[in-house]
Amino acid sequence: MNSRILTIPNALTALRGLGIPLFIYLALYPHADIAAVCVLIVGGATDYFDGKLARAWGQESRLGELMDPAIDRLYIAATLIVLLLRHVVPLWMVIILFGRDVILGVMTLAMARVGIAPFTVTYMGKAATFNLLYAFPFLLLGLSRSWWGTVSFVLGWSFALWGVALYVATGADYLRTGWRNLRLSK
Repeated sequence: MNSRILTIPNALTALRGLGIPLFIYLALYPHADIAAVCVLIVGGATDYFDGKLARAWGQESRLGELMDPAIDRLYIAATLIVLLLRHVVPLWMVIILFGRDVILGVMTLAMARVGIAPFTVTYMGKAATFNLLYAFPFLLLGLSRSWWGTVSFVLGWSFALWGVALYVATGADYLRTGWRNLRLSK
């Protein structure tokens, strides 16, 4: 594990984080949905490449391990709030996704109190996040009253429902792992 902070993968992760307020502004104020989706696409690309480059170049770091999922969660939260305010997603979806993250956040704090490392992201956890990150741009583009808006709506909800299901399933798996680790630490 690399202890350096200033690496290209960490810079890409930080760049992705800077896209969050830009996305919020573009989607809420001028309703520049295409530009907002472009920000999400760049965010998704940097999410993919930061991990790939970190592994390929031997620049994996603890900062990157912590920052990457945190920024993913912030992207999901910001996008969900924007989509809720734009009347694209229902409140139940926001409650389920935020609820899962709050529960796992509390579990992570409990684990940290007894010296247990945070959860290691699983392949299924990454798949859940990717499905949601694919769903959100399509859902936003689904607001367009055109044939591609209709296609985007269908694709968006397909990714969203699959992503929510995976997000809940991985949350349950992480929670089981956390409980087991806490029991073993006593």
